Amino acid sequence: MNTFDRDGISFRYPANWSVETDEDSDSGGWTITITSPQTAFAIVSLQPSASDPADLSDQTLAAVRGDYKELDVENVMQTVAGRPAIGFDADFLTVDTAIACRVRCLDTPAGPLLAMTQVSEYDREQNDPVLHAIVASLQVDED
Repeated sequence: MNTFDRDGISFRYPANWSVETDEDSDSGGWTITITSPQTAFAIVSLQPSASDPADLSDQTLAAVRGDYKELDVENVMQTVAGRPAIGFDADFLTVDTAIACRVRCLDTPAGPLLAMTQVSEYDREQNDPVLHAIVASLQVDED
């Protein structure tokens, strides 16, 4: 297992998954994308320019709806990293594959944080528990 740790936000992820980091120098935000050897991936993104977690969740849902018109969406409130998180679970179809997407947004001292996971039916059994573990491992420092 590897650990990501930045701006008081940390989480663990499998060592055999690939990692890409993108910086937003204007806002001070960042995005890390962790991709499985199959189709699953997780995105953790600090978005200081978002007004709050609910706004970040709404923006993310609008972006997903822009790409996939036929969504089955359920709004979700959950505790992530010991903090209230707002978001949604969405199921949709690509050309021939069922996809499960989960989004959770929470407030941190550094700004709103997005945690998004996505997995296809092809590797759901193998990677869905891993995606849940990544989100469950999220920790946010108090200051």
